[in-house]
Amino acid sequence: MNPRCRTPAAPAPTALLAAFCAVVLLAACGDKPAPAAAVPAVEVTTLVVTPQAAPVSPEYVGQTESSQQVEVRARVSGFLDKRVYTEGATVKAGQPLFIMDRKPFEAALQAARSEKAAQQARLDVARQNLARVKPLAAQNALSQKDLDDAVGQEQSAAAAVEAAKAKVIEAELNLGYTTINAPVTGLSSFAKLQEGSYVDVSNSLLTYVAKLDPMRVNFSLSENEVLRFRDEVARGVVKAPPADAFEVEIVLADGSVFPARGKLTFSDVAFSQDTGTFLVRAELPNPEGSLRPGQFVRVRLIGATRPGSYLVPQRAVQQGPRGAYVWIANKEGKAEQRAVVTGSWVGDDWLITNGLRPGEAVIVDGTLKLAPGAPIKVVKTLAPTPAPAAVAVATGKTSPALQAGEKLLKPGTAPATAATAATAAKAPATGGSGLPASVNFATGSSVLPATDAKRLAQVAAHLAANPGAQVAITGYTDRRGGAAANVALAKARAEGVRSALLVGGASESQVQLRAPASVTGSGSDAAARRVDVVAAGKQ
Repeated sequence: MNPRCRTPAAPAPTALLAAFCAVVLLAACGDKPAPAAAVPAVEVTTLVVTPQAAPVSPEYVGQTESSQQVEVRARVSGFLDKRVYTEGATVKAGQPLFIMDRKPFEAALQAARSEKAAQQARLDVARQNLARVKPLAAQNALSQKDLDDAVGQEQSAAAAVEAAKAKVIEAELNLGYTTINAPVTGLSSFAKLQEGSYVDVSNSLLTYVAKLDPMRVNFSLSENEVLRFRDEVARGVVKAPPADAFEVEIVLADGSVFPARGKLTFSDVAFSQDTGTFLVRAELPNPEGSLRPGQFVRVRLIGATRPGSYLVPQRAVQQGPRGAYVWIANKEGKAEQRAVVTGSWVGDDWLITNGLRPGEAVIVDGTLKLAPGAPIKVVKTLAPTPAPAAVAVATGKTSPALQAGEKLLKPGTAPATAATAATAAKAPATGGSGLPASVNFATGSSVLPATDAKRLAQVAAHLAANPGAQVAITGYTDRRGGAAANVALAKARAEGVRSALLVGGASESQVQLRAPASVTGSGSDAAARRVDVVAAGKQ
């Protein structure tokens, strides 16, 4: 074959691919790169914090006690004739309470008076005899023995008269004791013996009278609390009032504050070896008698302050795996996460003891969309929160009658988990009613977490202001645990939320407990351990 007439070979595939890539690259070089999408700034509300002396008012559980509780006892034996007071009423000092049969004592008084008269007659005779004997003895008409006998008879008759007088006084006293009067002004108890009963030494107690004004309140401090307070005062963390002159304020079972304040009047000399606590007593004026002995109350000691503290709204403080934190608006206009050390609640604010610096802007609203380094736009700056004159810091244990309310008021009752904070952050906007609301719980616990106090208080306030409003409460557990135990735990959680709403001002008819279709809640275990509060009926 003639080589000159050969057909040209097809281009190699590699060469074609290279040419195609070159064309594509040349075309791409002519286009400008697309700009990256700008991240929108998050609108937030901030609060510029300033250090201030925040009040520190420790709170303890106490019990009222009469400043003078007196046993009313019969002082003579006899039959109880009549009760002349109303049981449970306030009585005045000297007011008759009981009357015993007077007739035996009137007869005894009459006999004593007769004996006195007889002895007085003998004394008169003895004195007349002595008056006749003395001049005759002086003239030696009678012997000295006759004079001595006359003097002895006169003195003996005089002594007998004095004894008869004492018998009369005793009889008059016994007759007077048949009318049993109130020893002090105060509240009377019930009668322990009824009319017609025979009273003697073995059953002489008739009733009690308790003085109501002033009223004592006894409470105890643990050894750890006393040592911690002394240490904080020594380090300057806490400033005690001058001369340790604490004022005492008490909170009643319904959450109301007793209008009068008192003062500390007694502290025991030693710690109790049985309980490891230190008994303290306060006295408060109680002119209206509204406080009664035996009431359980919460005792606040007012007067100490914590200098250099910061007050931050509760909604600004978040809970993470490593504890509490807040968001800071830094100088670059970006969000910065800052770990803080929280103290107690001061009204609607958290007391921050460490982690903040003067002049820093804490982000209060708009925190749900924040991430470290996210750009922010400050749309509103709140005024700093002034420290109130007095506020409670809950430290003691609660009595059963006050547990529901105190779990809402006491910070640190049960630490909130990170899942709790996350669930709260994802909750929908609730408006003024606070509904719907979800309360998350720690594993195996039915104790209300302090982080949900404000939301439940908002729901309770809505119900109190709207008598026609109702809510339904449903409790859940996670998948762990036995069926019977989980049913009981879910019910206990729901009942705890219900009690909190009732303490906050809602009525029983407004709060319904609703059994769940399944006691196991939806979502993760952390999200399943909850109580849902939703509107029911007309709002």
